[in-house]
Amino acid sequence: QVQLVESGGGLVQAGGSLRLTCAASGITFSIATMGWYRQTPGKQRELVAAISRGGSTNYADSVKGRFTISRDNVKNTVYLQMNTLKPEDTAVYYCNARFGDSPGYWGQGTQVTVSS
Repeated sequence: QVQLVESGGGLVQAGGSLRLTCAASGITFSIATMGWYRQTPGKQRELVAAISRGGSTNYADSVKGRFTISRDNVKNTVYLQMNTLKPEDTAVYYCNARFGDSPGYWGQGTQVTVSS
């Protein structure tokens, strides 16, 4: 079955860094568009960053210049390097694997908390 397992979340001070990892199995990873989303209580889940099968990336304006998404098609893994973290980055971060226009698959989420 499909599994997306996120790791790397935690508590960090403002200005610090974290790297999130999402290990995928049960899918043809190399052709998936991989994305990182985040959600806070009472708000809709929002796209943070995505990377296409060809390596094209896009970012939410709020994270441009601070976050970097990358993928390793050998390890079936997608990463989110988060630098210069801010308290407003606090959220549960979810990994998504999408094929075409389908909603795709979701991981269980990992909590990121940035203290001021």
